Amino acid sequence: MTNRRFLSLWLPHLSTDRARRLNAIDGRSALATVATIANARRLVDVDANAVKLALSPGLTLADARARHPALVVAEADPVKEAKLLERLADACARFTPLVALDGPDGLMLDVSGVAHLFGGEAGLVEEIRARFARQKFSLSQGLADTPAAAWALARYGLERLAPAGVEGKAFAKLFYDLPLAALRLEAQVVADLSRAGLKRIGDVAFRPRAPIAARFGAEVIQRFDALEGKERGAISPRFPAPDFVAERRFISPLQRVEGVAATLAKLADDLVQLLERQAKGARRLELSLFRVDGEMRRITVGASRPVNDARAIARLFAERLAGSDEDEIDAGFGIDLIRLSCLLSEPLTPSQSDFERAHDAKRARALAELIDNLSARLGQSRVTRQRLVDAHVPEQAVVAAPALRGEAPAEIFISLSDAPERPLRLFERPEPIEAIAEVPDGPPLRFKWRRATHQVAAIEGPERIAAPWWRDAKSLTRDYFRAEDGEGRRFWLYREGLWGQETMRARWFVHGVFG
Repeated sequence: MTNRRFLSLWLPHLSTDRARRLNAIDGRSALATVATIANARRLVDVDANAVKLALSPGLTLADARARHPALVVAEADPVKEAKLLERLADACARFTPLVALDGPDGLMLDVSGVAHLFGGEAGLVEEIRARFARQKFSLSQGLADTPAAAWALARYGLERLAPAGVEGKAFAKLFYDLPLAALRLEAQVVADLSRAGLKRIGDVAFRPRAPIAARFGAEVIQRFDALEGKERGAISPRFPAPDFVAERRFISPLQRVEGVAATLAKLADDLVQLLERQAKGARRLELSLFRVDGEMRRITVGASRPVNDARAIARLFAERLAGSDEDEIDAGFGIDLIRLSCLLSEPLTPSQSDFERAHDAKRARALAELIDNLSARLGQSRVTRQRLVDAHVPEQAVVAAPALRGEAPAEIFISLSDAPERPLRLFERPEPIEAIAEVPDGPPLRFKWRRATHQVAAIEGPERIAAPWWRDAKSLTRDYFRAEDGEGRRFWLYREGLWGQETMRARWFVHGVFG
């Protein structure tokens, strides 16, 4: 079994790095970002130059300026900094699809089984470090078998790469001299441990566990077990891992959209081969474009049926590319990685040899392609189909859902010989009619609707529908009838209220028409 490997990326000066990039501040200047905290202007983040001047977060701006009048100050913006961290996480998807946000200034990557693509773990770490450096971000990293160990190395470790499967004396050498803050404990717990003379991880490791847990809480022991890997480490990636992936990397970045389309066609061929090996088709696909400058674009499309045809896949993205805004596919300084991912796959339905079934399957494929193309160009939320839901009231029993997420298109075709019990489309609001019945609780003999009188020639019913009592106790019971007049027009009528129990005057409505 392949060992799990996690890479922690820590951006200790994310706020000041963002401010420096945004405002084009000289890299030699000491920079700090500030915010109003407890009715005082305080430093939120300081860059490396400010650290050398003994400035630290939490210091009031007045004290900082008194010490160093030349300090450059910018306003902190936690919301935009969080969005920047998300963009950096998306950019790291070029290395692994499993990328998670780790606090307000960190990322956690599951790099199990991907290091060989970059010449080993050292090569992977060096490429990531170089890319962040080119974008002028300070970065510290740690690589280990567990997320807790990687987090500790990134922030406190003298060594940044822990060998796979490290244990015993080698593990103690890497971690036991680190401060207890490396266990990611709360500041108050670290302070309590420090007052008891426990300042290093090794101080906890060589003492009985029960007294420590009783005095300082079980979390201390749990965090230590997570560091050693006794508890299974896991992360919550921003996006789930795709079922199948095909990608191309370029030494010379692509500058033209035409190159993206040509590469897409080749990737579609590769992806179809992977799908065919497991007799599956793609229902949801994503095209990821990674730019040299670290920006990344995702273009997602869906299919109403499992697709394993390369031309159909390429056509779906062609619709999106043709109908998208220019900035969505802007190549910028060039695209050096294109990835085609199958986010959702389903088994393919076995083909039928019967001619009639094959004809129906052909119609279903044509309809599915139409749905796919319209959804790709207009948006999934704008191409809908009616979906039945479990509800008593007829107008609530059908909802409009994206067509791509519905049942297979072949199920849309129904036999005309099967007369529907309800109209396919209902009126937005039931329309009142004037009905004359032989007895108060009987079906109507004739009714007047929209200034026209209809003589009832045939009628079926009633279908009694009671409103859900747990939602609206005041709603009345409905008796529905399928009525046909002398000219062959068919209506869906209902009488509101049980005569003699819920009402003494029956009210009639037409809720829809057949045909």
